[in-house]
Amino acid sequence: MTSADPRVLRIALVSHGATDALRTARFPVDEPLNAVGLRDCARAEPMSAPRIRIAPELRATQTAEALGLSGELDATLTDLDYGSWRGLTMEDLAPEDLMAWLTDPEYQPPHGESIVELIDRVAGWLRDTVAAQQNTLAITHPAIARAAVLIALDAPPKSFWRIDIPPLSVTRLHHRGSSFTLRSTGYDYPKSTP
Repeated sequence: MTSADPRVLRIALVSHGATDALRTARFPVDEPLNAVGLRDCARAEPMSAPRIRIAPELRATQTAEALGLSGELDATLTDLDYGSWRGLTMEDLAPEDLMAWLTDPEYQPPHGESIVELIDRVAGWLRDTVAAQQNTLAITHPAIARAAVLIALDAPPKSFWRIDIPPLSVTRLHHRGSSFTLRSTGYDYPKSTP
């Protein structure tokens, strides 16, 4: 990540590689990458930045290691807290709980975190990143990238579920002056094979 314009701060959020929870639509626990996630990381294009931050969960630290990146663990980049739902599938939930969670961004799973709380946490992380004044690469989770997109676009929290962040996708934000711009969100990883 080189900066052609020193007035622009660049932030890239890389979603961790594939896990079995993603494949089975299960609320994640602290789990490793699956074989697909490891394979895709091995095929990924190199990426770096002066400042690298890594979510503390195993799936994020394994992604960073597989991508050849080392950096500081950052608890603020922890995945959305699913509380008592960790390890369950959506079919395991009462339909009214699932509907509330998917439609009300203030709804909290039991002992968990709401989308609004997550967005507030990510907003704080973005403020701290801007204050650090270094281009930053973060290995994190789809929920963190979704929250960052909402913040950059000043979009309402109810739009959270309308953003698709696949494994190993890169969400790029630029910050200039007092605002963020969504530069891109896409699938840089892995590189295509012949």
